[in-house]
Amino acid sequence: MKPSSWPKALRRGPMEMLACGVIALGIFMMLQPFALVLYTWSFLTTLLGTVMFMVVSKFPD
Repeated sequence: MKPSSWPKALRRGPMEMLACGVIALGIFMMLQPFALVLYTWSFLTTLLGTVMFMVVSKFPD
């Protein structure tokens, strides 16, 4: 099998971890009781992480 020509930072493993981090951040923002602005942006953050995960799961290993 030919090695991938993609940069290491853009391969599936690191990008999936980043997407999972964005999802976790969005859930944290949704569950915290301190700042309304964080709660306001929590859904969009979680949605962005989910879409990002779906896209990067198609990246090469």
